[in-house]
Amino acid sequence: MSDSQKIRVLVVGAGNMGRSHALAYSSIPEFEIAAICTRKPESRAKLMAELPDGTHEANDYARALEELKPDAVCISTYPDTHYPFAKLALQAGCHVFTEKPLAESAVQCQELVDLARSQGKALVVGYILRQHPSWIKFVEVARTLGKPLVMRMNLNQQSYGKNWETHKSLLSSISPIVDCGVHYVDVMCQMTGAKPVRVSGLGAQLSDELPADKINYGHLQVTFEDGSVGWYEAGWGPMMSETAFFVKDVVGPLGSASIVAADASSRGKSSSVDAHTQTERILVHRSRRNEDGELVQADEYIDLDDEPDHDELCRREQLFFLDGILGKTDLTEHQDSAIRASEIVLAADHSFRSGEMVTF
Repeated sequence: MSDSQKIRVLVVGAGNMGRSHALAYSSIPEFEIAAICTRKPESRAKLMAELPDGTHEANDYARALEELKPDAVCISTYPDTHYPFAKLALQAGCHVFTEKPLAESAVQCQELVDLARSQGKALVVGYILRQHPSWIKFVEVARTLGKPLVMRMNLNQQSYGKNWETHKSLLSSISPIVDCGVHYVDVMCQMTGAKPVRVSGLGAQLSDELPADKINYGHLQVTFEDGSVGWYEAGWGPMMSETAFFVKDVVGPLGSASIVAADASSRGKSSSVDAHTQTERILVHRSRRNEDGELVQADEYIDLDDEPDHDELCRREQLFFLDGILGKTDLTEHQDSAIRASEIVLAADHSFRSGEMVTF
C-alpha cells in the first residue's frame, strides 16, 4: 500500500461494469483511482466526466501497470482478457478484482487462485448476487426446503440496438451459458451445499450475424452428489421471447421458493440486467399437510426493504474487496466457489460442443 495509506486502483475497462466499479472506488475513502485504462477513448470520456477532476487516464494496460505501480487492479474488460490481465497484475504484486468469469478454463482459474495465495494478495471475482440482500435471503430460504432440491433459473434477454451489438461482441469470446451462468450456478451451489457430479449442455445459433462456431442460446443441467438437480438457460438477441424470461425458482420436499419480479415480467424488461437482479419479493410455499391431505400453511411473501440498484451492488462488491485486502475477510470460500462455478459452466459448454455428458 502507498505511503498515503490509500489503496490505489488501476481500473481497466470503462463499460457498464467498469463505470460502476470506478464510481464505487471514488465513493470509498480507502480507495484512490490510479487511472482509468481503456483502448476506447469515447467510453473513457463518458466515465471521466463523472469522476473527480485530475483522475488519470491510460491506454495501455501493461504499461500503466508498470509505470503507475498500483496497489490493486479492477478488471472489467472482455472475458478472454480476464486471465492474462489478472495474471499480470498478481505477478506485479497487486490485489485483483475481476469481473466474471475468472478465466476460460478451470485450470487457469486454479492457477490464478494459487498465485494470489502465494503472493498474499486478495483475489475477488464479481459475483454480484452474493452482495444482494434478497438473493442472500433466497439462498437462506432454499436451505429450509429439505433435500434434494430442484433449482430452475434463467436469464433470457430480448436485446436489440446497442444492447444486441454489445451482446454480439461478448459472444465473440464467450458462450451465454458461461457468461452469466456462473452467477446462477454459484447460487445453486450455495443452496445445495453439495459437489457437482455431472453436467450436460445444449446450445443453438439463432442469428446469422454470429460466427459459425458461436451460439446465442444455451442450456445446462447439473446434478449434485446429494441428488439435487438444477438447470440454467440463457438466450440473447432480438428474436428472444418476453414470455417466461424470468425464472428464479427452487423446489424441495418441504416446499418451494420463487423470486417474483412482477414488475419486470409484466412490462417486458428482459433486456435490462437490473430486471434480473431486482427481486421485488420472494414467494415461499410450504408443503406440510393435515390428516385430510390439505395444506396447512398459507403461502408467504417476503418483502425486503433493502433493494440496492446496480451501482450500489458494485459498491458493496468493492467493500467486500476492501475487507479482503485488509485481511478482515477470509477469501478461501469465495475463491473456491469461483473455481467450482466456472468448472460447471465450462463443462456444460464442452458438453454441448462434444455431445457428451461431463462427469466430475
